[in-house]
Amino acid sequence: MKIGCNLLLWSSRLGPEHLPILRLLKSLGYDGVEVPVFSGTPAEQVEIGRMVAGEGLISSMVATMKPGADPLSDDPTERAAGAEHHKWLVDCAVALQAKVICGPFHQPLAQFSGSGITAKEWDRMVESQTAMADYAGEIRLAIEPVNRFECYALNTAAQAAHLAATVNRPNYGYLHDTFHANIEEKDPIAALKTHLPAITHFHVSENDRGTPGQGHAAILPALKVLKAANFPYWISVEAFGFALPDIAAATKIWRPLFDSETQLVTDAIALIRMGWTE
Repeated sequence: MKIGCNLLLWSSRLGPEHLPILRLLKSLGYDGVEVPVFSGTPAEQVEIGRMVAGEGLISSMVATMKPGADPLSDDPTERAAGAEHHKWLVDCAVALQAKVICGPFHQPLAQFSGSGITAKEWDRMVESQTAMADYAGEIRLAIEPVNRFECYALNTAAQAAHLAATVNRPNYGYLHDTFHANIEEKDPIAALKTHLPAITHFHVSENDRGTPGQGHAAILPALKVLKAANFPYWISVEAFGFALPDIAAATKIWRPLFDSETQLVTDAIALIRMGWTE
């Protein structure tokens, strides 16, 4: 188990000005960071990767799909754009020296069809995710099922585990997030136990997106399950605040959820360590 932190708490584009944040996380005992990559070129990620490694941290990469690059679309042009975006994500991860790409990179967020995923869309999702996994090589892909208010194609642990089994590649699994599970699962801990073999990345995220441990998401019971299974993958903190207006709008952050980012990441790693010890 390694402990990480999603940098979207501070920025959607990492730069030298964020060195104090990396040093803070290292001093608190974090092993690595999830670097958001939403734009730019793979070449631009090289220096970012070096900067993260220079602070003694390991890079993972968090990614989404952009509008107009929908692998599930009826439009072949959009599907082709989706395939190119997947390759771009992998190329960025290679440049960043990230061993993991995590996030909802199966369809653009906040784009809805008015119904659930169709059989044709499912087949396209499997095809596009398999192609991405093959292109990624040794980089591990952890697809994230997110709640119904953010996407329609992949919402539950059962869907994500089924997708992982259907893609059937050694570098492909799913990211289990306690925030989304709190919304979509009738019993989040039962879902976690049932689908644990397919989980290759884990997000500790509170029900209000604030400080983990200060809400009602089943975080400590989930950590107990992971500890009992000797979970070998990343456990990362994900929270959102007002630092990024676009991200705050996308994640519907309308009010203060914590005292400070420093307070949040300090309390979060203490919670993870407590859960792991217990």
